[in-house]
Amino acid sequence: MTGARWRKSTRSDPDGGNCVEVADNLAGVVAVRDSKDPAGPALTFDPAAWRAFIAGVARR
Repeated sequence: MTGARWRKSTRSDPDGGNCVEVADNLAGVVAVRDSKDPAGPALTFDPAAWRAFIAGVARR
C-alpha cells in the first residue's frame, strides 16, 4: 500500500485497543487494516462499495 495515508476513526480507542485504520487517499481503492498489525494484510474495497458500507453503518 505504497503512499497510503492511514487514519483511525475518531471513535477508536485512544489507548490503541481494537481499532481499524482506513486509507482512502489511493486512486480507485479504499484500504482497511488492523491498527495492531500495521505490517499485516489490508482489505481493499472499490470506493463505491466503501461508500455504500459507510452509508449503511450510518443508518443504524
